[in-house]
Amino acid sequence: MMNIYSQVELIREVFHYQSRFEGSTLVFKIDYPVTEDPGFPGLVKDLALLAKTGFKIIIVPGVRENIDAVFKQHDIDSTFAPNLDISVRVTTSQAISYVEMAAFNVASRFMTFLSGSRVDAIIGNFVRARGLGVINGIDTEHTGTVDKIYTDSLTRVLDLGMVPILPCIGWSPSGKPYNVPSDEIALAISKALGAVKLFIVCAGDIQNVTRYTPLEAQELIDSNSTEFLREFNLAIKASKAGIDRVHIIDGRNEGAVLKELFSNMGVGAMIYNDEYDSIRSFHSRDLPDILRLMEPLMQKGLLIRRNPEQIQKKKDDYFVLEIDGSIRACGALHDWGESQGEIAAIATDPNYTDLGLGRKIIGYLIEKAKKSKLHRVFVLTTQSQDWFESLGFKETVVDSLPEQKRKVYDQSRNSKVFALEL
Repeated sequence: MMNIYSQVELIREVFHYQSRFEGSTLVFKIDYPVTEDPGFPGLVKDLALLAKTGFKIIIVPGVRENIDAVFKQHDIDSTFAPNLDISVRVTTSQAISYVEMAAFNVASRFMTFLSGSRVDAIIGNFVRARGLGVINGIDTEHTGTVDKIYTDSLTRVLDLGMVPILPCIGWSPSGKPYNVPSDEIALAISKALGAVKLFIVCAGDIQNVTRYTPLEAQELIDSNSTEFLREFNLAIKASKAGIDRVHIIDGRNEGAVLKELFSNMGVGAMIYNDEYDSIRSFHSRDLPDILRLMEPLMQKGLLIRRNPEQIQKKKDDYFVLEIDGSIRACGALHDWGESQGEIAAIATDPNYTDLGLGRKIIGYLIEKAKKSKLHRVFVLTTQSQDWFESLGFKETVVDSLPEQKRKVYDQSRNSKVFALEL
C-alpha cells in the first residue's frame, strides 16, 4: 500500500506536470490491438480527462491488423512492396474502399467512447496525400504518403476543445483517397503542430522503465536489444523531427497514459531531446529536498547525521541530481588536502533505484575531483562496500586518509575505507 509520503510526492508530481504541460499538444498513436483490449474504454476515458483539463489531444489510430481482418473477410489479396527500410501495403482500386471501411470503423470506436465521456471529437480530412507511385516496378495505386497537414483546420478544432481523430486515409487535392501509414501521419502531425509529446501506445509488455537519448535508442536497435523495433524507429524519427519527448507505453495497463505523463518515473520507455536529468551545484533552496533524501539513511545509520547548519557551511561541496526539476539524488565532494577528496552524503530517492542515479552522481563527483586536480577519492561506509567495489573502489586502511580527515574519523562507527586512484 502507498504510504503517506509516497502519496504526497505523487500529488506534487501531478501538479508539477499539470502546470508544465497544460495547454500543450499531445499526439497519441494507438495501435489497433489496444482497441481490442478490455481496458480500452478506460484508456479513452483518460484521454477524455486530459482533454477536459486543458490538454490538446490528437488521436491517430493504428489499423493494420483490422485491415488484415477485413481483407481476409472479403477475400482481398494483400501484397507489400519494399520501400527503403520498410514495406508498404499495395492498396489497389478494389482494396481502397475496404481500407476506408477498416480505418473509419476503428476511428468510430474512439468517437463512441469519447462521446460517452462528454468530450466532442471529430473524424476529419486533415491530411493531404499524394501517391507513392511505382516502387521497384510495382504500382502501389492507392498507397500514399503525407503531402501536407492542414494545420489551420486542426488548430481551430483544438481551440474549440475538440479531439481530432485521424484515420489512415489522406486525400489528394482532387479528392482521391490514399492509404497512408498511421505512423507517418502521427509523425507528420506531431511535427506540423509542434507537439511537446508523442505517445506510441502499443500492446507490448514494456517491462523496464527506461529513458533514452535518440543516440542511446539507436544503439539499442543496432544491438537488437529490443523487440519494439517499429516503435523505437518511429520514436527516433520523431526526436529528429524536433519532438522533445516520445513515450512508448503498454496501453493495456490501467492508467498507463496518466502514470507516464504525470510522474518522473513513468511506466514505459521515453526518448528525449530536452534536458530530462541533470546534475548541478547545491542551492540553499535545495536544503529541504536533500534532507528528505538523507533522513531515512541517517536513521538507519548508513549516513552520518548532518544538520542544516552543517550542510550550509559546506554548501559548495554539495551537488544534486534533478529529474524534470525534482531533486532525486545528492552527494558531496570534500577536499581534505593532500590531493585527496572524500565522496560523501550519497542519497537517492528509493523510487528511482532502477535509473542508476547513485552511479550517475558518483561518476559526476569523480570527474569533478579529476578537474580539481585531486589524485585520489575515498569513501567511508559501513554497509555499502560491495556497491563501491562494483564502481572500482578498493578497500584501504584508515592511515591512508589525509591527516585532517584522520583527526575527525569516528572510531565508534568503525567505517571501512574505500579509495579510487584517479
